[in-house]
Amino acid sequence: MPLPLTPAAAIDAPLEQRLQLLIEAVVDYAILILTPEGLISSWNSGAEKLKGYTRKDVLGRHISMFYEPDAVARAWPDFELQQAVLAGRFEDEGWRVRKDGSRFWANVVITAVKDDTGALTGFIKITRDLTERRRHEEALRTSEERFRLLVESVRDYGIFMLDTEGFVQGWNAGAQAIKGYAAEEIVGRHFSNFYTPEDRLARRPERGLAIAREQGRVEDEGWRVRKDGTAFWANVVITAIRNERGELLGFGKVTRDMTERRKLSDLEASSRRMNEFLAMLAHELRNPLAPIRNAVSIMRLESNVNPVVAKSRDIIDRQLTHITRLVDDLLDVGRLTTGKIKLRQAPTAMADVVARSVETMRPVIDAHHHSLKISMPAEPVFVSGDLTRLAQVMQNLLANAARYTPDGGIIEIRVELMDQFVATSVIDNGRGIDAGELEAIFELFHQGDNGKSPTDSGLGIGLTLARSLVELHGGTLEASSAGRGQGSSFRFRLPLVVADLGAAPAPPEEEAAAPLRVLVVDDNRDGADSTTDMLRLLGHEAQCAYGGAHAIGMAAHFAPDVVLLDLSMPGIDGFETLRQLRELPGAQGAFIVAMTGYGAQQDTRRTSEAGFDAHLTKPAPLEALIALLDRVRV
Repeated sequence: MPLPLTPAAAIDAPLEQRLQLLIEAVVDYAILILTPEGLISSWNSGAEKLKGYTRKDVLGRHISMFYEPDAVARAWPDFELQQAVLAGRFEDEGWRVRKDGSRFWANVVITAVKDDTGALTGFIKITRDLTERRRHEEALRTSEERFRLLVESVRDYGIFMLDTEGFVQGWNAGAQAIKGYAAEEIVGRHFSNFYTPEDRLARRPERGLAIAREQGRVEDEGWRVRKDGTAFWANVVITAIRNERGELLGFGKVTRDMTERRKLSDLEASSRRMNEFLAMLAHELRNPLAPIRNAVSIMRLESNVNPVVAKSRDIIDRQLTHITRLVDDLLDVGRLTTGKIKLRQAPTAMADVVARSVETMRPVIDAHHHSLKISMPAEPVFVSGDLTRLAQVMQNLLANAARYTPDGGIIEIRVELMDQFVATSVIDNGRGIDAGELEAIFELFHQGDNGKSPTDSGLGIGLTLARSLVELHGGTLEASSAGRGQGSSFRFRLPLVVADLGAAPAPPEEEAAAPLRVLVVDDNRDGADSTTDMLRLLGHEAQCAYGGAHAIGMAAHFAPDVVLLDLSMPGIDGFETLRQLRELPGAQGAFIVAMTGYGAQQDTRRTSEAGFDAHLTKPAPLEALIALLDRVRV
């Protein structure tokens, strides 16, 4: 090795020697000089650092010593030298081997050196270690490949690339599953192919790209078209893709098929509209039913009624009860489907459930001349339940038994203890049920024929409602029958609870009932007049007003104890009338009752929150009205 020169000596040294010094000083590149045969004749410090060999180790040896065995076997080193001779220069990248046997990724440039006559005098070989860059590239390539495989394997989302003009450049399996196009069918075509003709005419695809280009991202929902022409409801996100300089490279588009969610949303909206319609229908039906109910009640209060008139009155009463129950069942089915029925559960005696149900259904049972038997345990049994709803279950089962049992039949109510459950059965000796119908009869609107006569009535919702209400109580309702003509049995089971009844309260002392001043407010004149007449027959002093303004004027001098106030009135509605009545000196202490065709739980909650003292749903039975007035007297 030549002695190092001083700076001054280096300047004065020959050019060849200065070049040698320069090559020797480079440590980041391995610089080799080779003979025409590929033997190493010069070795710099960068080569020693990179490959681990000293100059002594390599001088005179062939460059193939740095190559992997398979490259040597296919004479790759000699090929590189040949290409350098032919082209003057050859560049390559590949794995090379250090002295310690470790591998590194090398960038190699071999330049052929020729003299003035063009004869080859040797080669200059420069090698760089690009292992780190190679590692980063491999990691990036692996990451990109994983991402590509991930995107391509996603089937629930259509993920594809668009160029800057909106032409499809990439297409995953999800896009094919959703839209129906194979990649080769759609790549290169404009993405507006997925839009409806109306959207294309309105240039909706172009507007979406423009917004994404300006804002970076746009999200949209709407109808899109598959390859087969069918439409689907899509959620679409378009994202602008830019490089580090902010230049637009294209767009990424993600599409989800939301058709099922759209159908569910439409179904929910339809159900909501149907429930609103049913509530309005019930209100409109109850308004005319109320004066009919009042007229029947007035006829019941009259003494010495002609037997023919009494019979007609009772027929009207029974049919009116039936219509009212149908309206209530319709509303309750709507509430069940939307989860709006809320139970007011408390320890409830099954004897009370049976008594209330029989009281309501007795006219229907008697009209068919059925015999009713009731079997109860010796000791009172209790369940955790809503008395009104459990009575509704029993009433539906009794109505079903009365309807499908020929006149003069036998109906039995049997309440039994079974382990930790209370089993309540309604048994009849009527037409019975075919085995194939035992579950179908609980389906909404289902009505088995079973010899049903044209006079039988019903909507096919009573048993559906009954089972749903029992299940809301944590119980079960099942039907059994030996077959047609063998009668049927409906049994519902509820968990038994232990009720702490405490000491029985002392009966209140009887006092003479004082008459009340009652103001009836209703824009339905028949309803107002008939309610007023009925109250007068009950011994009360009653007046009626046909609107809110009329009521406010009357209340100032009438000073009512009770106000029966309709809600839906033209001009001043019931809520505003209530507010103004509360401010009148003559009516501030009045017991004000909302008497309306709206009877859902949210309706009673709304009237309570507004300040009404009670809520009566039209048509209110006479007994309910008497009980309410008795509350005011206490």
